[in-house]
Amino acid sequence: MNDVASSIRSNPLRTRDDVALLFHQLSSPLKKYFTASRSRIHLGETNVHYGLNIAGMEAFSRVLWGLIPLTAGGQDSELWIDYLEGIRSGTDPSHEAYWGKISGTDQRMVEMAAFGYGLALVPEKIWEPLRPQERQNLYNWLNQINSFQLVNNNWQFFRILVNIGLAAVGMPYDQEKQQEAFDRIESYYLGDGWYSDGNNPQLDYYIPFAFHFYGLLYANIMREKDPERSQVYMDRAALFAKDFPYWFAADGSALPFGRSLTYRFAQAAFWGALALARVEALDWGVVKGMVLRHLRWWMQQPIFTGDGVLTIGYAYPNLMMAENYNSPGSPYWALKTLAVLALPEDHPLWMSAEQPLPDLEKIKYFSHPKMMICRNEEQSHVYALTSGQHMNSIHGQNDAKYAKFAYSNQFGFSIQKGLYGDGQIGGDSMLFLSEKDGYFRGRKQCEAAAWQSGALYSRWKPWRDVTVETWLVPVNEWHIRLHRIDSKRKLDTMEGGFSVPLEKYGQHSLPLNDISCTRLQAASGIAAVFPWGTSGVVNLLGDRTEQLVTADPNTNVLHASPAYIPALKGAVEQGVTWYGTAVFAHAGTGDVHEKWSAAPQLFMREESLPQTAEKIPVFSEASGKTMELLPVKKWAIIHNRECVMEITPNRSCN
Repeated sequence: MNDVASSIRSNPLRTRDDVALLFHQLSSPLKKYFTASRSRIHLGETNVHYGLNIAGMEAFSRVLWGLIPLTAGGQDSELWIDYLEGIRSGTDPSHEAYWGKISGTDQRMVEMAAFGYGLALVPEKIWEPLRPQERQNLYNWLNQINSFQLVNNNWQFFRILVNIGLAAVGMPYDQEKQQEAFDRIESYYLGDGWYSDGNNPQLDYYIPFAFHFYGLLYANIMREKDPERSQVYMDRAALFAKDFPYWFAADGSALPFGRSLTYRFAQAAFWGALALARVEALDWGVVKGMVLRHLRWWMQQPIFTGDGVLTIGYAYPNLMMAENYNSPGSPYWALKTLAVLALPEDHPLWMSAEQPLPDLEKIKYFSHPKMMICRNEEQSHVYALTSGQHMNSIHGQNDAKYAKFAYSNQFGFSIQKGLYGDGQIGGDSMLFLSEKDGYFRGRKQCEAAAWQSGALYSRWKPWRDVTVETWLVPVNEWHIRLHRIDSKRKLDTMEGGFSVPLEKYGQHSLPLNDISCTRLQAASGIAAVFPWGTSGVVNLLGDRTEQLVTADPNTNVLHASPAYIPALKGAVEQGVTWYGTAVFAHAGTGDVHEKWSAAPQLFMREESLPQTAEKIPVFSEASGKTMELLPVKKWAIIHNRECVMEITPNRSCN
């Protein structure tokens, strides 16, 4: 273990001083990577769609998200010497290190927001030391954001933050463009504290660490000058604060879901901004606990280079899961969570003792993000069943990040390394179909998605002439998937449960061949049992065989090692085929045999069947064969001799 990472891991992260120390620990390794002009930080050679020249400026800018609140909270840093020099050279059009004129939807617009934040909170550091011409240069460079259209999503806030920063130091700005940005933000609001990230069905971490984070910064800065809008942003954040704890587990980890996961502990940035805006939506001890546990969890992950620089990836360095806008400096947006450093020592957050998560329901449906979040507090396991989200822009691994059936803080999710072969397709938590050639397709976008009295329904098309309808139902440590496949093609199928790693960072160092994995067989299912977790699937309906698929290394966002994915494989003919699957997940140690043996069951209810009821094949566990066609109205899910859910497949879901 290198000295820098070791020192970070040894930081207890219990107090305000500990968090301030964390900023210094994270920023100190960057000093040697400043360019000669100090206007860029060059952290690596991996590239992005906007090029390494802008990427260096991006890294420079993103450190400000930690430096500014540190300074606003009363502490100082020698970094300001470098930053003033970098600002002078970067905004001087006659200097060879000039950051340049922007054009179109430019990444530099994103990075300008941090400067607006700084002008509003610490003008004595970022503005007042500049000479008149240097101030004019900084103003001219920032004011470019008012001359171009912004991306129709969270980018609207970048203009807002720049302009309130300019106003804070007495400089003019385009009020018409500012109002245009406000109007766009309003058009994205869905209600109940939720936004969409633009006009598309995409609700991910950009809601807390972008929309609410920036809205709360605005409220903190503009509370007196724009009290009405500030109150709107605070009220919405208070509503969201009731839902967002569900995304976190007791150990501080959070659900990996959606894009930009390389921003890592920015997942908790919302909570710091909530405190900064003085929105008391939850007990301050609860908020403090969520921030500090989250930071502690992340600092124990192998996310640093040998000299202490944050890497691209999630729980370990991983370029395969990156988007085309992830540069070597991009991960430093995680410093947004250090907004808590702007709070004075006597703020009630710092004066309160850490408290655990609030009392949360074990299963809760959220209509706006179209997900059911399920929790097992004893295992610190949180997973979401999802149907209906997708991303219109193509940045990389969209299907894996939005369209899987399930996402877990303990088992993560897998990305695609390739489309050929079951080890490369990221086969967990999805039903994949292939035209018998080894190339697989899963769910990408839902034609329809609905909540049906305890079940998540979706209709999706892997091909134009293949329609799959899926119902997802949580049942304790299990969840049930029911699929109706209407195909005009002969297809092979593979359906995977959760991915469980063959070794886990910090818990096992034996050679892979020496690691003990217990295989639990059932009459029609299989599970892989490791000391750190168990994953299994049981076939409830359909003619399929069970298999442990070995997934390639570096395909799961949480675990770098190869992994087992318990899977069911089958084939469908032209026409209608039904599948039913029980998926089991148990995080951590403990005897799982009894729980595994008590799998939910799927039964037909035949009473009161209409004459037009569809006929489907029924799989008999007794004979192990597909029996005669019978009319069906409802499927009943039975667990521990109780009916926990009835699903009506012939219900219309448009």
